[in-house]
Amino acid sequence: MATSSNTLGPGPRYGLGRTAAPSQPAAQPGFSSTPAYAPNPKNAQRLESDRLERERAARESAQRMEATGAASLAELTEEQREEIGEAFNLFDLDKDGYIDYHELKVAMKALGFDLPKQEILAILQQHGSPVPSSSSSAGAQNSKQRQQQYAGPGRQLLSFQAFQTLMAQRILSRDPRDEILRAFELFDEGGKGTITLQDLTRVARELGEALSHDELVAMIEEFDMDNDNAISREEFIQICMGT
Repeated sequence: MATSSNTLGPGPRYGLGRTAAPSQPAAQPGFSSTPAYAPNPKNAQRLESDRLERERAARESAQRMEATGAASLAELTEEQREEIGEAFNLFDLDKDGYIDYHELKVAMKALGFDLPKQEILAILQQHGSPVPSSSSSAGAQNSKQRQQQYAGPGRQLLSFQAFQTLMAQRILSRDPRDEILRAFELFDEGGKGTITLQDLTRVARELGEALSHDELVAMIEEFDMDNDNAISREEFIQICMGT
C-alpha cells in the first residue's frame, strides 16, 4: 500500500492543509481621547471671574488687616508686643513663620485666650493662607506638607503678621479684670484663691528680686484687708486697679 507523502509540519493546520491566518487582537473597551462635549466658554469665564473675585477679596482683607494691625500694635506696650512674639516663636515648632491649628490653639492659650475648636477653625478659615509656592526653604516645604495634611475647610496656616494683628486686637478688647486675674493665677500656686507669704517668696525668687522676709511680710500686711495673712482675688484686683 502506498503511503501519503504529505506529512504534517509544525504548527496547526486547518481545512485543506492551510495554515491558519494570524488572529486579530480583540478590540479593547476604552475611552475616546476626543471629549464628548466641548467645554462651555461661559462656564470657563464664570470660573475665572470667581477666581479673580476671590483673589481681590483676599488682597483687600490683607490690606485692611495690615492697616488695623499697625494701629492695634501701636496701642500695645512693648512688653505686650514681646509677649505675642514669644508665644508665636515658642509654638512655631518648625520655625517656618507659620502655625497650624494645633500650634495656634496652644499659642493663644498661652496668651490667655482658651478658645474652642470651632473658633480656632473660624480664625484659620478667615485669616489663614497657604505658604507661597515660590519659597524653597526646608521650613516652607514642611509647611506645605502640613497644608496638604490639613486640607479640610478652615485648615489653613496662619502667618506671624496675621497672628500678631489678631492677638493685638484681642488684648486691647480684653476686660482689664481678666488680665489682672491672669496675673493673680501666676502668684496663686495650686489655685487656692489667695496669695500667701509663701507664694510671694516664690515669685520674688523666680523674678530675681532680692526682697527680705520682713519686706515680703510688710507687703502682705499692707494689702491684707481682712487680716487673714493672705491676699484674696478681690484684694488683688483692688490693688491693681487702684480702687
